[in-house]
Amino acid sequence: MLGNFQQSQLRIAVPGDHDLIRDSLLNSNHLKKWLIPQTLSSDVPDKLITGSKFTSNLGLVTIEHRVEIADDNCLRMILKQGIDGYHEWLWGDGWVQSRLEGISLLPLNLGQTFSLLKLRLFLMSQTKDKKSESETL
Repeated sequence: MLGNFQQSQLRIAVPGDHDLIRDSLLNSNHLKKWLIPQTLSSDVPDKLITGSKFTSNLGLVTIEHRVEIADDNCLRMILKQGIDGYHEWLWGDGWVQSRLEGISLLPLNLGQTFSLLKLRLFLMSQTKDKKSESETL
């Protein structure tokens, strides 16, 4: 694999409870909404579980993902092709942490920061929608 070894770990405060954050990370329909401009392959399962495999594309770069861990507060994926390494997500009420390590020509820290900000915006919209629904009831 060509590229530089890179590692990055970021943790941010986000709106929403543990369950909302978990669903945003493990439900592929939610992932497709906030991961833009990265696109997921059509073979991605509805819910990521241990052993799931799929690919994503970021422009011309393809990344293979194999879910190593998918549980109530952790998602860890082994990455191949465009990034050779792993991506791990941890979360709880009001926070999410992303750890990314691998060899790539892509600027991993920049992409990771952008993804976390997109996730935060998605969670803000989901929290707002939930609040609006409860107020109309």
